[in-house]
Amino acid sequence: MATIPNSQIQKFAVFGIRFFKSISNGASRDPSQLPSILRYYSSEQANDNTDDEKDHNVKPRPSTKTKRARTMARLINNKPWSPDLESSLSSLSPSLSKTTVLQTLRLITTPSKALQFFNWTQVNGFAHNDQSYFMMLEILGRTRNLNAARNFLFSIEKKSGGTVKLEDKFFNSLIRGYGRAGLLQESIKVFLMMKSIGISPSVVTFNSLLSILLKRGRTTMALKLYDEMLTTYGVTADTYTFNILIRGFCMNSMVDEGFRFFKEMSRCKCEPDVITYNTLVDGLCRAGKVKVAHNVMKGMLKKSSNLNPNVVTYTTLIRGYCAKQDIPASLDVLKEMIDRGLKPNRITYNTLIQGLCEAQNLDKIKEIFEGTAGVGQFIPDTCTFNTLVKAHCDGGNLNEALKVLEKMSELRVQPDSATYSVLIRSLCQGGDFVRAEELFDELAEKEIVLNDVGCTPLVASYNPIFEYLCRNGKTKKAERVFRQLMKRGTQDPPSYKILIMGHCREDTFKAGFDLLVLMLRRDFVPDVEIYESLIEGLLRKGEAVLAQKTLEKMLKSSHLPKTSTFHYILAELVRSRLCW
Repeated sequence: MATIPNSQIQKFAVFGIRFFKSISNGASRDPSQLPSILRYYSSEQANDNTDDEKDHNVKPRPSTKTKRARTMARLINNKPWSPDLESSLSSLSPSLSKTTVLQTLRLITTPSKALQFFNWTQVNGFAHNDQSYFMMLEILGRTRNLNAARNFLFSIEKKSGGTVKLEDKFFNSLIRGYGRAGLLQESIKVFLMMKSIGISPSVVTFNSLLSILLKRGRTTMALKLYDEMLTTYGVTADTYTFNILIRGFCMNSMVDEGFRFFKEMSRCKCEPDVITYNTLVDGLCRAGKVKVAHNVMKGMLKKSSNLNPNVVTYTTLIRGYCAKQDIPASLDVLKEMIDRGLKPNRITYNTLIQGLCEAQNLDKIKEIFEGTAGVGQFIPDTCTFNTLVKAHCDGGNLNEALKVLEKMSELRVQPDSATYSVLIRSLCQGGDFVRAEELFDELAEKEIVLNDVGCTPLVASYNPIFEYLCRNGKTKKAERVFRQLMKRGTQDPPSYKILIMGHCREDTFKAGFDLLVLMLRRDFVPDVEIYESLIEGLLRKGEAVLAQKTLEKMLKSSHLPKTSTFHYILAELVRSRLCW
Protein backbone atom coordinates (compact mmCIF):
# COMPACT_ATOMS: atom_id res chain seq x y z
CA MET A 1 0.00 0.00 0.00
CA ALA A 2 1.33 3.44 -0.82
CA THR A 3 2.40 5.62 2.12
CA ILE A 4 -0.10 8.39 2.83
CA PRO A 5 1.48 11.84 2.49
CA ASN A 6 1.84 13.91 5.66
CA SER A 7 -0.25 16.67 4.08
CA GLN A 8 -3.19 14.33 3.69
CA ILE A 9 -2.77 12.96 7.23
CA GLN A 10 -2.86 16.52 8.57
CA LYS A 11 -5.94 17.16 6.46
CA PHE A 12 -7.64 14.19 8.12
CA ALA A 13 -6.57 15.46 11.53
CA VAL A 14 -8.09 18.91 10.93
CA PHE A 15 -11.23 17.26 9.62
CA GLY A 16 -11.42 14.97 12.67
CA ILE A 17 -11.31 17.87 15.11
CA ARG A 18 -13.58 20.35 13.30
CA PHE A 19 -16.03 17.87 11.84
CA PHE A 20 -16.69 15.91 15.01
CA LYS A 21 -17.09 19.13 17.02
CA SER A 22 -19.93 20.00 14.68
CA ILE A 23 -21.36 16.51 15.12
CA SER A 24 -21.29 16.69 18.90
CA ASN A 25 -22.95 20.13 18.82
CA GLY A 26 -25.67 19.32 16.32
CA ALA A 27 -26.43 15.62 16.56
CA SER A 28 -29.50 14.20 18.14
CA ARG A 29 -29.00 12.44 21.47
CA ASP A 30 -31.65 9.81 20.78
CA PRO A 31 -30.04 6.35 20.47
CA SER A 32 -30.27 4.82 17.03
CA GLN A 33 -29.74 1.29 15.90
CA LEU A 34 -27.28 0.72 13.09
CA PRO A 35 -27.26 -2.36 10.84
CA SER A 36 -24.21 -4.52 10.98
CA ILE A 37 -22.43 -2.91 8.04
CA LEU A 38 -18.99 -3.24 9.54
CA ARG A 39 -19.20 -6.80 10.89
CA TYR A 40 -16.63 -8.42 8.73
CA TYR A 41 -13.08 -9.50 9.19
CA SER A 42 -10.66 -8.38 6.57
CA SER A 43 -8.05 -5.65 6.73
CA GLU A 44 -5.30 -4.22 4.64
CA GLN A 45 -2.09 -3.75 6.58
CA ALA A 46 0.22 -0.89 5.76
CA ASN A 47 3.32 -1.93 3.91
CA ASP A 48 6.22 0.18 5.08
CA ASN A 49 9.02 -1.74 3.38
CA THR A 50 12.36 0.00 3.27
CA ASP A 51 14.43 0.17 0.10
CA ASP A 52 16.60 -2.69 1.41
CA GLU A 53 13.56 -4.86 2.01
CA LYS A 54 12.33 -4.12 -1.51
CA ASP A 55 15.67 -5.25 -2.90
CA HIS A 56 15.29 -8.57 -1.10
CA ASN A 57 11.80 -9.00 -2.60
CA VAL A 58 12.89 -8.64 -6.22
CA LYS A 59 11.54 -11.64 -8.11
CA PRO A 60 14.14 -13.88 -9.76
CA ARG A 61 14.07 -14.23 -13.51
CA PRO A 62 11.82 -17.06 -14.71
CA SER A 63 13.54 -20.28 -15.79
CA THR A 64 13.47 -21.63 -19.33
CA LYS A 65 10.83 -24.19 -18.31
CA THR A 66 8.64 -21.45 -16.82
CA LYS A 67 8.95 -19.34 -19.98
CA ARG A 68 8.03 -22.34 -22.10
CA ALA A 69 5.00 -23.08 -19.89
CA ARG A 70 3.79 -19.49 -20.17
CA THR A 71 4.17 -19.53 -23.95
CA MET A 72 2.29 -22.83 -24.26
CA ALA A 73 -0.51 -21.66 -21.94
CA ARG A 74 -0.84 -18.39 -23.88
CA LEU A 75 -1.24 -20.33 -27.13
CA ILE A 76 -3.84 -22.68 -25.60
CA ASN A 77 -5.81 -19.82 -24.01
CA ASN A 78 -5.93 -17.76 -27.21
CA LYS A 79 -6.63 -20.44 -29.84
CA PRO A 80 -9.25 -23.17 -30.26
CA TRP A 81 -7.94 -26.69 -29.79
CA SER A 82 -6.97 -28.09 -33.20
CA PRO A 83 -4.28 -30.14 -34.97
CA ASP A 84 -2.52 -26.87 -35.81
CA LEU A 85 -2.38 -25.94 -32.12
CA GLU A 86 -1.03 -29.38 -31.23
CA SER A 87 1.66 -28.96 -33.90
CA SER A 88 2.65 -25.57 -32.45
CA LEU A 89 2.86 -27.04 -28.94
CA SER A 90 5.04 -29.91 -30.19
CA SER A 91 7.46 -27.49 -31.82
CA LEU A 92 7.71 -25.45 -28.64
CA SER A 93 8.49 -28.43 -26.44
CA PRO A 94 9.54 -31.62 -28.24
CA SER A 95 10.17 -33.29 -24.87
CA LEU A 96 7.88 -32.48 -21.96
CA SER A 97 9.19 -32.15 -18.41
CA LYS A 98 7.11 -32.57 -15.26
CA THR A 99 7.68 -28.91 -14.34
CA THR A 100 6.54 -27.62 -17.74
CA VAL A 101 3.38 -29.76 -17.73
CA LEU A 102 2.35 -28.77 -14.18
CA GLN A 103 3.04 -25.07 -14.73
CA THR A 104 1.14 -25.07 -18.03
CA LEU A 105 -1.87 -26.76 -16.41
CA ARG A 106 -1.91 -24.04 -13.72
CA LEU A 107 -1.88 -21.28 -16.33
CA ILE A 108 -4.62 -22.58 -18.64
CA THR A 109 -7.80 -20.62 -17.97
CA THR A 110 -10.39 -22.99 -19.49
CA PRO A 111 -10.95 -26.35 -17.72
CA SER A 112 -11.90 -28.18 -20.93
CA LYS A 113 -8.67 -27.03 -22.61
CA ALA A 114 -6.69 -28.05 -19.53
CA LEU A 115 -8.14 -31.55 -19.87
CA GLN A 116 -7.34 -31.59 -23.61
CA PHE A 117 -3.76 -30.56 -22.84
CA PHE A 118 -3.55 -33.23 -20.14
CA ASN A 119 -4.68 -35.93 -22.60
CA TRP A 120 -2.46 -34.57 -25.40
CA THR A 121 0.66 -34.75 -23.24
CA GLN A 122 -0.15 -38.35 -22.38
CA VAL A 123 -0.59 -39.27 -26.04
CA ASN A 124 2.80 -37.66 -26.72
CA GLY A 125 4.60 -39.88 -24.26
CA PHE A 126 4.42 -37.93 -20.99
CA ALA A 127 3.84 -40.25 -18.01
CA HIS A 128 1.50 -38.53 -15.56
CA ASN A 129 1.94 -39.25 -11.88
CA ASP A 130 -0.33 -38.81 -8.86
CA GLN A 131 0.61 -35.11 -8.65
CA SER A 132 -0.53 -34.23 -12.17
CA TYR A 133 -3.69 -36.36 -11.85
CA PHE A 134 -4.53 -34.60 -8.59
CA MET A 135 -3.93 -31.17 -10.12
CA MET A 136 -6.22 -31.95 -13.06
CA LEU A 137 -8.91 -33.16 -10.69
CA GLU A 138 -8.58 -29.98 -8.59
CA ILE A 139 -8.90 -27.79 -11.71
CA LEU A 140 -12.14 -29.51 -12.71
CA GLY A 141 -13.55 -29.43 -9.18
CA ARG A 142 -12.72 -25.81 -8.44
CA THR A 143 -14.39 -24.68 -11.67
CA ARG A 144 -17.48 -26.78 -10.84
CA ASN A 145 -17.05 -29.13 -13.78
CA LEU A 146 -18.11 -31.81 -11.35
CA ASN A 147 -19.42 -34.45 -13.77
CA ALA A 148 -16.13 -34.25 -15.66
CA ALA A 149 -14.23 -34.40 -12.36
CA ARG A 150 -16.15 -37.49 -11.26
CA ASN A 151 -15.54 -39.26 -14.58
CA PHE A 152 -11.88 -38.27 -14.47
CA LEU A 153 -11.47 -39.64 -10.95
CA PHE A 154 -12.75 -43.09 -11.89
CA SER A 155 -10.59 -43.17 -15.03
CA ILE A 156 -7.30 -42.54 -13.22
CA GLU A 157 -6.25 -46.17 -12.78
CA LYS A 158 -7.12 -47.03 -16.39
CA LYS A 159 -5.49 -43.91 -17.85
CA SER A 160 -2.29 -44.50 -15.88
CA GLY A 161 -2.14 -48.18 -16.74
CA GLY A 162 -2.36 -49.00 -13.05
CA THR A 163 0.69 -46.96 -12.05
CA VAL A 164 -1.42 -44.42 -10.15
CA LYS A 165 -3.72 -45.97 -7.55
CA LEU A 166 -6.86 -44.35 -6.21
CA GLU A 167 -6.29 -42.91 -2.76
CA ASP A 168 -8.13 -40.72 -0.30
CA LYS A 169 -6.74 -37.39 -1.58
CA PHE A 170 -8.50 -37.83 -4.95
CA PHE A 171 -11.83 -38.44 -3.23
CA ASN A 172 -11.22 -35.55 -0.82
CA SER A 173 -10.83 -33.22 -3.80
CA LEU A 174 -14.17 -34.30 -5.26
CA ILE A 175 -15.91 -34.05 -1.86
CA ARG A 176 -14.66 -30.47 -1.52
CA GLY A 177 -15.76 -29.67 -5.09
CA TYR A 178 -19.31 -30.83 -4.42
CA GLY A 179 -19.28 -28.98 -1.11
CA ARG A 180 -18.26 -25.68 -2.72
CA ALA A 181 -21.16 -26.12 -5.18
CA GLY A 182 -23.58 -26.68 -2.30
CA LEU A 183 -24.24 -30.29 -3.32
CA LEU A 184 -24.20 -31.89 0.12
CA GLN A 185 -25.75 -35.20 -0.89
CA GLU A 186 -23.23 -35.68 -3.69
CA SER A 187 -20.38 -35.10 -1.22
CA ILE A 188 -21.86 -37.79 1.04
CA LYS A 189 -22.21 -40.18 -1.92
CA VAL A 190 -18.52 -39.79 -2.76
CA PHE A 191 -17.65 -40.44 0.90
CA LEU A 192 -19.76 -43.62 0.94
CA MET A 193 -18.34 -44.74 -2.40
CA MET A 194 -14.73 -44.46 -1.28
CA LYS A 195 -15.55 -46.59 1.75
CA SER A 196 -17.35 -49.17 -0.40
CA ILE A 197 -14.29 -49.72 -2.61
CA GLY A 198 -11.99 -50.13 0.38
CA ILE A 199 -10.30 -46.72 0.56
CA SER A 200 -10.04 -45.58 4.18
CA PRO A 201 -10.94 -41.94 4.78
CA SER A 202 -8.24 -39.82 6.41
CA VAL A 203 -8.53 -36.93 8.84
CA VAL A 204 -8.56 -34.62 5.79
CA THR A 205 -11.59 -36.48 4.44
CA PHE A 206 -13.47 -36.10 7.70
CA ASN A 207 -12.46 -32.45 8.05
CA SER A 208 -13.74 -31.68 4.54
CA LEU A 209 -17.07 -33.39 5.13
CA LEU A 210 -17.54 -31.94 8.63
CA SER A 211 -17.00 -28.44 7.24
CA ILE A 212 -19.59 -29.01 4.50
CA LEU A 213 -22.17 -30.46 6.93
CA LEU A 214 -21.83 -27.66 9.46
CA LYS A 215 -22.00 -24.93 6.81
CA ARG A 216 -25.35 -26.43 5.80
CA GLY A 217 -26.56 -26.59 9.41
CA ARG A 218 -26.49 -30.41 9.60
CA THR A 219 -25.24 -30.51 13.19
CA THR A 220 -26.69 -33.95 14.05
CA MET A 221 -25.06 -35.53 11.02
CA ALA A 222 -21.78 -33.81 11.91
CA LEU A 223 -21.85 -35.31 15.43
CA LYS A 224 -22.51 -38.78 14.03
CA LEU A 225 -19.69 -38.40 11.52
CA TYR A 226 -17.28 -37.26 14.25
CA ASP A 227 -18.21 -40.30 16.34
CA GLU A 228 -17.70 -42.57 13.30
CA MET A 229 -14.33 -40.97 12.68
CA LEU A 230 -13.12 -41.83 16.21
CA THR A 231 -14.76 -45.18 16.88
CA THR A 232 -15.13 -46.91 13.50
CA TYR A 233 -11.98 -45.72 11.75
CA GLY A 234 -9.79 -44.78 14.69
CA VAL A 235 -8.80 -41.53 12.99
CA THR A 236 -7.32 -38.98 15.40
CA ALA A 237 -8.77 -35.48 15.27
CA ASP A 238 -6.32 -32.63 14.72
CA THR A 239 -6.46 -28.93 15.59
CA TYR A 240 -8.08 -28.19 12.25
CA THR A 241 -10.86 -30.70 13.07
CA PHE A 242 -11.65 -28.96 16.34
CA ASN A 243 -11.51 -25.51 14.73
CA ILE A 244 -14.09 -26.66 12.18
CA LEU A 245 -16.31 -28.15 14.91
CA ILE A 246 -16.07 -25.14 17.22
CA ARG A 247 -16.79 -22.64 14.46
CA GLY A 248 -19.54 -24.77 12.93
CA PHE A 249 -21.48 -25.24 16.14
CA CYS A 250 -21.01 -21.62 17.22
CA MET A 251 -22.30 -20.39 13.84
CA ASN A 252 -25.32 -22.68 14.27
CA SER A 253 -26.15 -21.06 17.63
CA MET A 254 -24.86 -24.07 19.58
CA VAL A 255 -22.12 -22.31 21.54
CA ASP A 256 -22.25 -24.76 24.45
CA GLU A 257 -21.53 -27.62 22.05
CA GLY A 258 -18.66 -25.62 20.56
CA PHE A 259 -17.30 -25.00 24.05
CA ARG A 260 -17.53 -28.76 24.78
CA PHE A 261 -15.29 -29.49 21.80
CA PHE A 262 -12.87 -26.81 23.01
CA LYS A 263 -12.56 -28.66 26.35
CA GLU A 264 -12.25 -32.01 24.56
CA MET A 265 -9.08 -30.85 22.79
CA SER A 266 -6.95 -31.39 25.90
CA ARG A 267 -8.37 -34.92 26.35
CA CYS A 268 -7.35 -35.67 22.77
CA LYS A 269 -3.90 -34.18 23.43
CA CYS A 270 -4.57 -31.57 20.75
CA GLU A 271 -3.28 -28.06 21.41
CA PRO A 272 -5.56 -25.12 20.53
CA ASP A 273 -4.01 -22.38 18.40
CA VAL A 274 -4.88 -18.71 18.06
CA ILE A 275 -7.51 -19.56 15.42
CA THR A 276 -9.20 -21.90 17.92
CA TYR A 277 -9.39 -19.16 20.54
CA ASN A 278 -10.52 -16.51 18.06
CA THR A 279 -13.24 -18.83 16.78
CA LEU A 280 -14.54 -19.53 20.29
CA VAL A 281 -14.35 -15.87 21.34
CA ASP A 282 -16.31 -14.89 18.23
CA GLY A 283 -18.97 -17.54 18.88
CA LEU A 284 -19.39 -16.51 22.52
CA CYS A 285 -19.64 -12.84 21.59
CA ARG A 286 -22.29 -13.58 18.95
CA ALA A 287 -24.24 -15.44 21.63
CA GLY A 288 -24.01 -12.42 23.95
CA LYS A 289 -21.61 -14.16 26.36
CA VAL A 290 -18.97 -11.45 26.13
CA LYS A 291 -17.61 -11.79 29.68
CA VAL A 292 -17.13 -15.52 29.16
CA ALA A 293 -15.33 -14.72 25.90
CA HIS A 294 -13.10 -12.27 27.77
CA ASN A 295 -12.24 -14.97 30.31
CA VAL A 296 -11.39 -17.36 27.47
CA MET A 297 -8.94 -14.78 26.15
CA LYS A 298 -7.40 -14.40 29.61
CA GLY A 299 -7.02 -18.18 29.76
CA MET A 300 -5.24 -17.99 26.42
CA LEU A 301 -2.64 -15.68 27.96
CA LYS A 302 -2.03 -18.15 30.80
CA LYS A 303 -1.91 -21.20 28.51
CA SER A 304 1.46 -20.58 26.92
CA SER A 305 3.96 -17.81 26.43
CA ASN A 306 3.88 -18.60 22.70
CA LEU A 307 0.09 -18.26 22.47
CA ASN A 308 -1.03 -14.65 22.48
CA PRO A 309 -4.21 -12.81 21.43
CA ASN A 310 -3.90 -10.93 18.16
CA VAL A 311 -5.69 -7.98 16.59
CA VAL A 312 -8.62 -10.20 15.59
CA THR A 313 -9.08 -11.43 19.17
CA TYR A 314 -9.24 -7.92 20.63
CA THR A 315 -11.39 -6.54 17.79
CA THR A 316 -13.88 -9.37 18.32
CA LEU A 317 -14.14 -8.53 22.02
CA ILE A 318 -14.59 -4.83 21.23
CA ARG A 319 -17.42 -5.75 18.85
CA GLY A 320 -18.98 -7.94 21.55
CA TYR A 321 -18.92 -5.20 24.19
CA CYS A 322 -20.21 -2.62 21.70
CA ALA A 323 -23.13 -4.91 20.86
CA LYS A 324 -23.93 -4.93 24.58
CA GLN A 325 -23.70 -1.11 24.65
CA ASP A 326 -20.87 -1.49 27.21
CA ILE A 327 -18.66 1.26 25.81
CA PRO A 328 -16.37 1.59 28.88
CA ALA A 329 -15.49 -2.11 28.64
CA SER A 330 -14.79 -1.85 24.89
CA LEU A 331 -12.48 1.11 25.52
CA ASP A 332 -10.69 -0.88 28.24
CA VAL A 333 -10.11 -3.69 25.73
CA LEU A 334 -8.70 -1.17 23.23
CA LYS A 335 -6.34 0.18 25.90
CA GLU A 336 -5.22 -3.32 26.87
CA MET A 337 -4.59 -4.11 23.21
CA ILE A 338 -2.38 -1.04 22.75
CA ASP A 339 -0.58 -1.65 26.07
CA ARG A 340 0.34 -5.13 24.83
CA GLY A 341 2.02 -3.60 21.79
CA LEU A 342 -0.66 -4.46 19.25
CA LYS A 343 -1.66 -1.84 16.70
CA PRO A 344 -5.43 -1.50 16.15
CA ASN A 345 -6.34 -1.62 12.46
CA ARG A 346 -9.17 0.02 10.54
CA ILE A 347 -11.60 -2.75 11.43
CA THR A 348 -10.87 -2.23 15.11
CA TYR A 349 -11.51 1.50 14.93
CA ASN A 350 -14.54 1.19 12.65
CA THR A 351 -16.09 -1.38 14.99
CA LEU A 352 -15.55 0.91 17.95
CA ILE A 353 -16.85 3.97 16.09
CA GLN A 354 -20.02 2.10 15.19
CA GLY A 355 -20.54 1.19 18.83
CA LEU A 356 -19.95 4.80 19.86
CA CYS A 357 -22.45 6.01 17.26
CA GLU A 358 -25.06 3.58 18.56
CA ALA A 359 -24.42 4.86 22.07
CA GLN A 360 -24.44 8.49 20.82
CA ASN A 361 -21.02 8.98 22.43
CA LEU A 362 -19.82 11.47 19.82
CA ASP A 363 -17.30 13.17 22.07
CA LYS A 364 -15.31 9.94 22.27
CA ILE A 365 -15.31 9.66 18.47
CA LYS A 366 -13.80 13.14 18.35
CA GLU A 367 -11.11 12.04 20.83
CA ILE A 368 -10.24 9.03 18.67
CA PHE A 369 -9.78 11.25 15.62
CA GLU A 370 -7.73 13.79 17.54
CA GLY A 371 -5.54 11.09 19.07
CA THR A 372 -4.92 8.99 15.97
CA ALA A 373 -5.30 10.95 12.75
CA GLY A 374 -2.44 13.35 13.46
CA VAL A 375 0.10 10.56 13.71
CA GLY A 376 -1.37 8.48 10.91
CA GLN A 377 -2.59 5.62 13.13
CA PHE A 378 -6.13 5.69 11.76
CA ILE A 379 -7.36 7.16 8.51
CA PRO A 380 -11.17 7.11 8.13
CA ASP A 381 -12.31 4.95 5.22
CA THR A 382 -15.61 4.41 3.41
CA CYS A 383 -16.95 2.16 6.19
CA THR A 384 -16.19 4.83 8.79
CA PHE A 385 -18.14 7.46 6.88
CA ASN A 386 -20.99 5.05 6.08
CA THR A 387 -21.42 4.50 9.82
CA LEU A 388 -21.65 8.25 10.40
CA VAL A 389 -24.04 8.75 7.45
CA LYS A 390 -26.34 6.02 8.77
CA ALA A 391 -26.23 7.42 12.31
CA HIS A 392 -27.25 10.90 11.12
CA CYS A 393 -29.97 9.53 8.83
CA ASP A 394 -31.43 7.40 11.63
CA GLY A 395 -31.39 10.46 13.86
CA GLY A 396 -33.18 12.57 11.24
CA ASN A 397 -30.15 14.83 10.70
CA LEU A 398 -30.10 14.68 6.90
CA ASN A 399 -28.15 17.91 6.49
CA GLU A 400 -25.37 16.51 8.69
CA ALA A 401 -25.42 13.28 6.69
CA LEU A 402 -24.99 15.24 3.45
CA LYS A 403 -22.08 17.13 5.02
CA VAL A 404 -20.39 13.77 5.64
CA LEU A 405 -20.74 13.00 1.91
CA GLU A 406 -19.19 16.36 1.07
CA LYS A 407 -16.25 15.64 3.38
CA MET A 408 -15.75 12.27 1.72
CA SER A 409 -15.36 14.04 -1.61
CA GLU A 410 -13.05 16.65 -0.11
CA LEU A 411 -10.84 13.99 1.48
CA ARG A 412 -10.93 11.75 -1.60
CA VAL A 413 -12.61 8.87 0.20
CA GLN A 414 -14.70 6.97 -2.35
CA PRO A 415 -18.41 6.58 -1.45
CA ASP A 416 -19.93 3.19 -2.26
CA SER A 417 -23.43 1.94 -2.98
CA ALA A 418 -24.26 1.82 0.74
CA THR A 419 -23.40 5.52 1.14
CA TYR A 420 -25.78 6.55 -1.62
CA SER A 421 -28.58 4.09 -0.86
CA VAL A 422 -28.86 5.22 2.78
CA LEU A 423 -28.89 8.88 1.80
CA ILE A 424 -31.30 8.46 -1.13
CA ARG A 425 -33.73 6.35 0.87
CA SER A 426 -33.66 8.75 3.84
CA LEU A 427 -34.23 11.77 1.59
CA CYS A 428 -37.19 10.01 -0.06
CA GLN A 429 -38.65 9.14 3.33
CA GLY A 430 -38.25 12.79 4.32
CA GLY A 431 -40.03 13.94 1.14
CA ASP A 432 -36.95 15.67 -0.33
CA PHE A 433 -37.18 13.98 -3.75
CA VAL A 434 -35.26 16.76 -5.53
CA ARG A 435 -32.05 16.14 -3.59
CA ALA A 436 -32.66 12.38 -3.70
CA GLU A 437 -32.86 12.51 -7.51
CA GLU A 438 -29.69 14.60 -7.71
CA LEU A 439 -27.80 11.94 -5.75
CA PHE A 440 -29.41 9.22 -7.86
CA ASP A 441 -28.18 10.94 -11.05
CA GLU A 442 -24.68 11.11 -9.58
CA LEU A 443 -24.86 7.42 -8.66
CA ALA A 444 -25.93 6.47 -12.19
CA GLU A 445 -23.37 8.66 -13.95
CA LYS A 446 -20.43 7.38 -11.89
CA GLU A 447 -21.72 3.77 -12.11
CA ILE A 448 -20.92 3.37 -8.43
CA VAL A 449 -23.02 0.22 -8.00
CA LEU A 450 -20.81 -1.54 -10.58
CA ASN A 451 -17.75 -1.01 -8.38
CA ASP A 452 -16.74 -4.31 -6.77
CA VAL A 453 -15.10 -2.44 -3.89
CA GLY A 454 -17.29 -1.82 -0.88
CA CYS A 455 -20.65 -3.17 0.18
CA THR A 456 -22.79 -5.31 -2.10
CA PRO A 457 -25.72 -3.17 -3.30
CA LEU A 458 -29.18 -3.96 -1.97
CA VAL A 459 -31.78 -3.41 -4.69
CA ALA A 460 -34.67 -3.01 -2.25
CA SER A 461 -33.04 0.07 -0.71
CA TYR A 462 -33.51 1.90 -4.03
CA ASN A 463 -37.21 1.07 -4.34
CA PRO A 464 -38.42 4.43 -2.87
CA ILE A 465 -36.56 6.41 -5.55
CA PHE A 466 -37.61 3.88 -8.24
CA GLU A 467 -41.23 4.40 -7.16
CA TYR A 468 -40.89 8.18 -7.30
CA LEU A 469 -39.23 8.20 -10.74
CA CYS A 470 -41.65 5.68 -12.24
CA ARG A 471 -44.63 7.71 -11.08
CA ASN A 472 -43.19 10.86 -12.59
CA GLY A 473 -42.44 9.77 -16.15
CA LYS A 474 -38.78 8.85 -15.51
CA THR A 475 -38.85 5.07 -15.70
CA LYS A 476 -35.98 4.97 -18.19
CA LYS A 477 -33.75 6.76 -15.67
CA ALA A 478 -34.73 4.30 -12.94
CA GLU A 479 -34.10 1.32 -15.22
CA ARG A 480 -30.55 2.48 -15.95
CA VAL A 481 -29.51 1.99 -12.33
CA PHE A 482 -31.68 -1.11 -11.99
CA ARG A 483 -29.76 -2.77 -14.83
CA GLN A 484 -26.47 -1.75 -13.21
CA LEU A 485 -27.68 -3.52 -10.06
CA MET A 486 -28.56 -6.58 -12.14
CA LYS A 487 -24.99 -6.69 -13.45
CA ARG A 488 -23.81 -6.95 -9.83
CA GLY A 489 -26.06 -10.00 -9.47
CA THR A 490 -28.52 -8.45 -7.03
CA GLN A 491 -32.25 -9.01 -7.57
CA ASP A 492 -35.53 -7.90 -6.00
CA PRO A 493 -38.97 -8.95 -7.38
CA PRO A 494 -40.82 -5.79 -6.19
CA SER A 495 -38.31 -3.66 -8.12
CA TYR A 496 -39.27 -5.43 -11.35
CA LYS A 497 -42.93 -4.65 -10.73
CA ILE A 498 -42.24 -0.98 -9.97
CA LEU A 499 -40.39 -0.57 -13.30
CA ILE A 500 -42.82 -2.61 -15.40
CA MET A 501 -45.79 -0.63 -14.06
CA GLY A 502 -43.83 2.56 -14.74
CA HIS A 503 -43.42 1.54 -18.37
CA CYS A 504 -47.14 0.78 -18.57
CA ARG A 505 -47.97 4.28 -17.30
CA GLU A 506 -45.62 5.79 -19.90
CA ASP A 507 -46.97 3.61 -22.76
CA THR A 508 -43.54 1.97 -23.28
CA PHE A 509 -45.02 -1.52 -23.15
CA LYS A 510 -42.29 -3.25 -25.17
CA ALA A 511 -39.71 -2.15 -22.57
CA GLY A 512 -42.05 -3.49 -19.89
CA PHE A 513 -42.32 -6.81 -21.74
CA ASP A 514 -38.50 -7.07 -21.89
CA LEU A 515 -38.34 -6.70 -18.10
CA LEU A 516 -41.05 -9.33 -17.75
CA VAL A 517 -38.88 -11.77 -19.72
CA LEU A 518 -35.86 -10.98 -17.51
CA MET A 519 -37.98 -11.46 -14.40
CA LEU A 520 -39.14 -14.91 -15.56
CA ARG A 521 -35.60 -15.96 -16.50
CA ARG A 522 -34.61 -15.38 -12.89
CA ASP A 523 -37.47 -17.59 -11.67
CA PHE A 524 -39.49 -14.69 -10.23
CA VAL A 525 -43.26 -15.00 -10.70
CA PRO A 526 -44.99 -11.78 -11.88
CA ASP A 527 -48.39 -11.13 -10.34
CA VAL A 528 -51.74 -10.78 -12.16
CA GLU A 529 -51.60 -6.96 -12.19
CA ILE A 530 -48.33 -6.98 -14.18
CA TYR A 531 -49.72 -9.37 -16.79
CA GLU A 532 -53.08 -7.62 -17.17
CA SER A 533 -51.49 -4.16 -17.43
CA LEU A 534 -49.06 -5.31 -20.12
CA ILE A 535 -51.68 -7.20 -22.14
CA GLU A 536 -54.14 -4.29 -22.04
CA GLY A 537 -51.47 -1.79 -23.06
CA LEU A 538 -50.01 -3.95 -25.82
CA LEU A 539 -53.49 -4.47 -27.32
CA ARG A 540 -54.12 -0.73 -27.17
CA LYS A 541 -50.86 -0.20 -29.08
CA GLY A 542 -51.82 -2.83 -31.68
CA GLU A 543 -49.11 -5.26 -30.51
CA ALA A 544 -51.31 -8.35 -30.69
CA VAL A 545 -48.46 -10.83 -31.06
CA LEU A 546 -46.65 -9.53 -27.94
CA ALA A 547 -49.98 -9.54 -26.09
CA GLN A 548 -50.43 -13.20 -27.06
CA LYS A 549 -46.90 -14.06 -25.85
CA THR A 550 -47.62 -12.27 -22.58
CA LEU A 551 -50.82 -14.30 -22.20
CA GLU A 552 -48.89 -17.53 -22.74
CA LYS A 553 -46.40 -16.56 -20.04
CA MET A 554 -49.29 -15.65 -17.74
CA LEU A 555 -50.74 -19.15 -18.13
CA LYS A 556 -47.33 -20.72 -17.44
CA SER A 557 -47.17 -18.64 -14.24
CA SER A 558 -50.39 -20.42 -13.14
CA HIS A 559 -52.51 -17.24 -13.37
CA LEU A 560 -56.00 -17.53 -14.85
CA PRO A 561 -56.79 -14.58 -17.18
CA LYS A 562 -60.26 -13.12 -17.52
CA THR A 563 -62.38 -14.58 -20.32
CA SER A 564 -62.52 -11.13 -21.89
CA THR A 565 -58.72 -11.13 -22.18
CA PHE A 566 -58.83 -14.13 -24.53
CA HIS A 567 -61.59 -12.46 -26.58
CA TYR A 568 -59.73 -9.16 -26.92
CA ILE A 569 -56.48 -10.85 -28.02
CA LEU A 570 -58.30 -13.09 -30.51
CA ALA A 571 -60.23 -10.16 -31.94
CA GLU A 572 -57.05 -8.10 -32.36
CA LEU A 573 -55.24 -10.99 -34.04
CA VAL A 574 -58.16 -11.53 -36.45
CA ARG A 575 -58.34 -7.82 -37.14
CA SER A 576 -54.65 -7.68 -38.01
CA ARG A 577 -54.92 -10.96 -40.00
CA LEU A 578 -52.49 -12.71 -37.73
CA CYS A 579 -54.82 -15.39 -36.43
CA TRP A 580 -53.30 -18.61 -35.02
